[in-house]
Amino acid sequence: MIRLDDRDLEILRILSAEARITKADLARRINLSATPAWERLKRLEKAGLIAGYRAEISLKALGPHVTVFVAVELAGHMVEDFTRFEGALADYPEVTACWALGGGFDYLMQVVTRDIDSYQRLVDRMLEARIGLARYYTYVVTKPVKGPGLPPLGLLAGLQKD
Repeated sequence: MIRLDDRDLEILRILSAEARITKADLARRINLSATPAWERLKRLEKAGLIAGYRAEISLKALGPHVTVFVAVELAGHMVEDFTRFEGALADYPEVTACWALGGGFDYLMQVVTRDIDSYQRLVDRMLEARIGLARYYTYVVTKPVKGPGLPPLGLLAGLQKD
């Protein structure tokens, strides 16, 4: 496990908001010269703390869409049932995220598609494919309130108290 300091955390914070920042600007913002800043960045990448760089796409600007969260219960609860369901998700690009859950539901899926009819066709295809989907509960997003943000890095790295 890599040991982080305040500068490392600041690099992660900055990159999570501004992935396209230049190396010179990043170095200036963390009060280091370019070479030590670059070395820190490479160390964070090598340690797997930076999983990738991506652009945030404005779906609203792209066109009409609907986001739906779907709580899923599988018909079976053997290892092969979970493996089959998880493997099948690669065939459904509308499923933009999925989390395995402990508790009442087996999974929580995030679905983004054109409209509610398109969503229902997706669910019908999943049911017909016999991937183990027994029950599903649909929650349509009416408006975003708070988007995915940066987790409390200092707390997770053990540099801050709860």
